[in-house]
Amino acid sequence: MRDGRTVEVGAIGIEGIAGIQGLLGIDSATECIVQVPGAALCGNPDALRSEVGRNRNLAVLFQRYYHLIISQIAQTAACNRLHSLEQRCCRWLLIAHDSARSDSFPLTHEFLSMMLGVQRASVSIAAKTLQEAGLIRYFRGQMTITDRTGLEATACECFDTIRRLTDRLFRK
Repeated sequence: MRDGRTVEVGAIGIEGIAGIQGLLGIDSATECIVQVPGAALCGNPDALRSEVGRNRNLAVLFQRYYHLIISQIAQTAACNRLHSLEQRCCRWLLIAHDSARSDSFPLTHEFLSMMLGVQRASVSIAAKTLQEAGLIRYFRGQMTITDRTGLEATACECFDTIRRLTDRLFRK
């Protein structure tokens, strides 16, 4: 926003591509924030666009990915409006857990509050509730998922909805 506030509208994990608009020939920047450390590939959008034009299977893969991203943005908008902070926090922690490929990953209350569009104090309360329930362990910017099944049960249906769509589109 003009006043500097931000909120998550979509999360790109290990399965995704940042700057996908480059494949459409759109040369505009979208702000992306990296939370979980890892490796990424950087490519030339013109070369990739050319390859997509030659390779039908690659074109279909990107069409499915576009569909997934649009669905995720719509689901996130509904989630941000309809679900509790605790449910949304669980959804976001599950996404981060999948991307980190580790039970522990760096995550500050400040960053999580920015992603969820709430005050830091609200995130602290939600994290304390999840920690007391034995779902997570949190200490000095390090998040550890201790009960994934419980976290999934506490999250809203949005995480599972996008996971099922991802499976349907890409794991045939």
